[in-house]
Amino acid sequence: MDQLVKTPIMLYTEQTPNPETLKFVTNKMLYRGTADFKDEEMAKQWSPLAAALFHQFPYVKGVYICNNFVTVTKEFNYSWDDIMLPLKNSIKSYVTDEGVIISEGFEEALREIESANTAKMYEGEDGEIAIKIKELIDTYVKPGVEMDGGNIEFKSYKDGIVSVIMQGSCSGCPSSTVTLKAGIEGMLKRMVPEVQEVVAEMG
Repeated sequence: MDQLVKTPIMLYTEQTPNPETLKFVTNKMLYRGTADFKDEEMAKQWSPLAAALFHQFPYVKGVYICNNFVTVTKEFNYSWDDIMLPLKNSIKSYVTDEGVIISEGFEEALREIESANTAKMYEGEDGEIAIKIKELIDTYVKPGVEMDGGNIEFKSYKDGIVSVIMQGSCSGCPSSTVTLKAGIEGMLKRMVPEVQEVVAEMG
């Protein structure tokens, strides 16, 4: 029986607004969802791909996997000119060899953590406002941020202050503050009058 011909893996890089992160885009779906790894320990537990990148390259500071791309954050004292090609080749060969991207059980573990946080978050009269803010961020903000190789997660709402977590290329990005203040804060203030300020925590 003839074997199915595999589509060759294509991989290209895209700049992100954050000079310390680069987006590696493939023509294959890697993971339906968002997976953010800030250190090797978490990567070892849940993502063989991220763990391999941390292990192989000492300058890798963070790995963010979403849909068909991997966003890599590097240590600031390295130049992309020197490290982009080895990273690109490593990701491409890993995907070509059909290595495991995200371990089974990751989504469930993430959901458990989130639901525990959500239970705390939505108590009291701020609960309804929090739900509305989360829906607005998921609908209007996330798609644009994902195009830049990042992610934004609603964390909490209290006394007019919205806390969000920046992930991927958005974490530590100089222009994310502008996006946050001019874009997200402006929109939320218009649509939810109770909102006074949006603050970011780096994921």
